[in-house]
Amino acid sequence: MLSKTEKAYIAGFLDGDGCVMFQLIRRKDYVHGYQVRASVVFYQKTKHRAHLEWLKKCFACGYVRDRNDGMSEYTIVGIKPVMKTLSDLKPYLRLKKPHAELAERIFKALPKRFTPDRLMSIAKLVDEFRDINYSKKRRNTAATLKEFFQPTIDPRND
Repeated sequence: MLSKTEKAYIAGFLDGDGCVMFQLIRRKDYVHGYQVRASVVFYQKTKHRAHLEWLKKCFACGYVRDRNDGMSEYTIVGIKPVMKTLSDLKPYLRLKKPHAELAERIFKALPKRFTPDRLMSIAKLVDEFRDINYSKKRRNTAATLKEFFQPTIDPRND
């Protein structure tokens, strides 16, 4: 269990050296062809990797990896662990508070069972992360899904 001080410290770390992402990932093995992936990533120079290992121990999930550019990442993937992490940190976040709020909106909108129409509505929310993260490389968007589902989407819901 993290103390309030630890939560505040980690929230500051996420604000400065972290990222909250929701992405649409193409998955040929999924019924509707796409997955909604949630992740929280903390970045640090590899010489300070021990700090990322401490974070991993605090949250008891995720993984730490070293990149080829002298940086390391601690990544938490999956809707439930991401939402737990953001819930713990949200009261202390400043820069990433809009990210946590958008993540909550997406989480609340996730259906128990996906249909093309439901996935499209979630995709539109996921697209909002492109804007708040200043993402220029995002290839899979609601427009991509619309093309993918064109023959199956109910035109009344467009």
